[in-house]
Amino acid sequence: MRVLLLYPLFPKSFWSFEKVLELVDRQVMLPPLGLVTVAAILPQTWEFKLIDRNAQDLNDAHWEWADIVILSAMIVQKPDFLAQIQEAKRRGKLVAVGGPYPTAVPQAAKNAGADFLILDEGEITLPMFVAAIERGDRQGTFRATEKPDVTTTPVPRFDLLDFDVYDNMSVQFSRGCPFQCEFCDIIVLYGRKPRTKTPQQILAELERLYELGWRRAIFMVDDNFIGNKRNVKLFLKELKPWMEKHNYPFPLNTEASVDLAKDPELMEMMVECNFNAVFLGIETPDEDSLTMTKKFQNTRDSLTDCVEAITRAGLRVMAGFIIGFDGEKSGAGERVFRFVEQTAIPTALFSMLQALPDTALWHRLKTEGRLDTNEADINQTNLMNFVPTRPLEEIADEYVETFWKLYDPITFLNRTYRHFLMLGVPKHQSPFTLPTWVDLRALLIVCWRQGFVRKSRWVFWRNLFGILRHNPQVFSYYIVVCAHNEHFLEYRQIVRDEIQAQLADYLAAKPAVAVDKEIQSAA
Repeated sequence: MRVLLLYPLFPKSFWSFEKVLELVDRQVMLPPLGLVTVAAILPQTWEFKLIDRNAQDLNDAHWEWADIVILSAMIVQKPDFLAQIQEAKRRGKLVAVGGPYPTAVPQAAKNAGADFLILDEGEITLPMFVAAIERGDRQGTFRATEKPDVTTTPVPRFDLLDFDVYDNMSVQFSRGCPFQCEFCDIIVLYGRKPRTKTPQQILAELERLYELGWRRAIFMVDDNFIGNKRNVKLFLKELKPWMEKHNYPFPLNTEASVDLAKDPELMEMMVECNFNAVFLGIETPDEDSLTMTKKFQNTRDSLTDCVEAITRAGLRVMAGFIIGFDGEKSGAGERVFRFVEQTAIPTALFSMLQALPDTALWHRLKTEGRLDTNEADINQTNLMNFVPTRPLEEIADEYVETFWKLYDPITFLNRTYRHFLMLGVPKHQSPFTLPTWVDLRALLIVCWRQGFVRKSRWVFWRNLFGILRHNPQVFSYYIVVCAHNEHFLEYRQIVRDEIQAQLADYLAAKPAVAVDKEIQSAA
């Protein structure tokens, strides 16, 4: 069986960082971990080719080679995901699909022509698919009635990836999250009981990447790395000597809940194992909104104090923020901006609230008749897909204004500078390596654009020398985050243009909708 593993296109997004990747001759931030894990679970007598459409061209030879095409996708990949299903069927190929988007909305993939729906988690449903193929079946839907034991998950087929195109590598330790945030689809897809791999499993994955020559950053893609703190600490205890033995070959980043700040031992262990950044789901400084969306874990302690504690421990903070919660008062965007400035979080993902399929929020809004049933695209550049409790145009205006202010080049540089002044230093000395020509060229381009060409020139140099003077051990990471300015300078314009265009269409249609409702009411 010749299997073409196909990963659809992502739209430009907050995390796509095209302008930054161009500086270092790479195409994509992260590889499709799900597909290389699928390849490891399927029979190893089968042949595999992986095409990530975000980095590689898909040609006639790939289509002709394949007996079957397997696609995985997240919801933001929906347009290309559906288009590639249709193209595969046009070429007469069997098509199997899985991943978060098909699991949440299987009918869309089926309508596009998919033959096999391999839903939920593959450790259970992929063997069902293999059995169907061996029987000669030409279609089928496979679902799990339980969550798999991830200690049985094999080492992903990292050898199928072209390392040169990716800036970071992906590894997963756990699935699931113990919390109950109303808008989150993680607890729907993976449950509220975090399941973890064994330390030996993860070390085997890291060893495999090391053998294959990977030496750049690794992102632990867990949606809440510390969901099971006991098992995390057991893993970190084993990871530390492995890192020491291999001379700390890769820096690690991950996602975690803010209660990380209340466990100094855990933060210290992470930093000792070469973790240097963590993404926090803060969402909003408004406690009423946090309570409304059932994110109670963010209401127990001062969020400002939590961010500071994590930063001083040596973990650069990235964070997510949302506007548009039910009952939200006017000025929420400004309150988010003030919080980000106060805490000096350089990288603040800011979005309007969207109801993801099958979440508690989605079901509630559907019951209340407030959900847009057209299944519109979901991205940072799309209007909300439900009727909010305050005017949509007010929320959209606040969103655009706040995003624009957050990523003003000088504001961003100053916020990054304050964060890195506070950032704790690494607990170990990484081996010295000579910078490559690509790295030097990237540094020179950043210094030229931000230090000479733009109005940020004086701020750039003042802050750069300030870091060298006051916290030189974090200098290399500081430069990397400064380079993110290249992306945000462009992306904030994309956000403004696309949201304002959609808002204009919405407002133009609004009177007609209101008249229709009046006519229906009168009838």
